[in-house]
Amino acid sequence: MKVILQRVSEAEVRVHSQVVGAINSGLLILVGIHQDDTPAELSWMADKVAGLRIFRDAAGKMNLSVGDAQGAILAVSQFTLFADTKKGKRPSFGAAARPEQAKALFDDFCNLLRAHDLKVETGIFGADMQVKLVNDGPVTIPIERNA
Repeated sequence: MKVILQRVSEAEVRVHSQVVGAINSGLLILVGIHQDDTPAELSWMADKVAGLRIFRDAAGKMNLSVGDAQGAILAVSQFTLFADTKKGKRPSFGAAARPEQAKALFDDFCNLLRAHDLKVETGIFGADMQVKLVNDGPVTIPIERNA
């Protein structure tokens, strides 16, 4: 499982020019599901994302989690995080989970985040989406969990 986490002051995802998910302050997370991911990886990642202290406290130090900062999460499924570009010029995505498996695991992951009392918005799985964000900081952190 791979996640690219971005601290944002606002973010939205559109499908066919319609906003399907939007947040103000919080995290935009691009979520890649690997073909070998299990519930243990999902749980570990949800705990990591929910607990990561990257929001400013009263002293301006990155010391608060998204929940502490009363932020929300916009989660977008992103199979291209598993692009293999070692050979040729066209990436291969063979390590990414198949769509049926990935959708179920992505939904489970979002529910695990909600279990941390976080507001979680999403795009539409498998749709052609346009993501707009204002990266706050900028803060962008890749997180990977290997089985």
